[in-house]
Amino acid sequence: MENALINRLFALRDEKYRAFQLPLIPGMDADRVIGVRTPELKRIAKELKKDGQADGFLASLPHRYFEENQLHAFILSLEKDFDKALSGTDLFLSYVDNWATCDQTSPAVFAKNAERLLPYIEKWLASGETYRTRFALLCLMRYFLDGRFKPEYLDKVASLPPGEYYVDMVRAWYFATALAKQYESTLPVLKERRLDVFTHNKTIRKACESFRVPDERKNELKKLVLKSIDK
Repeated sequence: MENALINRLFALRDEKYRAFQLPLIPGMDADRVIGVRTPELKRIAKELKKDGQADGFLASLPHRYFEENQLHAFILSLEKDFDKALSGTDLFLSYVDNWATCDQTSPAVFAKNAERLLPYIEKWLASGETYRTRFALLCLMRYFLDGRFKPEYLDKVASLPPGEYYVDMVRAWYFATALAKQYESTLPVLKERRLDVFTHNKTIRKACESFRVPDERKNELKKLVLKSIDK
């Protein structure tokens, strides 16, 4: 199945799309990018799931091509069994090597079982691995900024060591979203300067670009921008 699948992916290659994609995933070996559009990959993921071939593909780690990893992420996102989605995701995160694949991995079943996910979020946050940490932050942002929100989650994210770009960017995204959804609880993180300068300023920038943050709050946030930068 693997060779047939790769042949199928190459048959769907779009050179213009590939040229567009490559600058978006810095550090990725160009030979590993085929250039298949996301809707095609999602369609194949659904087909493999329906035809009972998904498990075989998921077991074929590591994959060579970026699109295989994207396909892996889309199949995991279709999984309806929580335990299977969780174990599959935990394993897959060991092989994730770029932000795009990390961010596309989003099993729908996690939203309905978020409390059961918390111990793994804690583990991923403490892993010291870029994409495990990024994925944990994405989970906190997706599932724990509304009804399940607790101020202690802000503390966990603020206490992460800075310096890894793909983690810091999601930390900023997380706090900007928190400002849109939990403003009063989140604002002290900025007022008390509990973030590194890069994440602090990026948070404010993202919040000020958001339609979900009222103008009067944006004006308040702009006053908190730090003039010096550390990266």
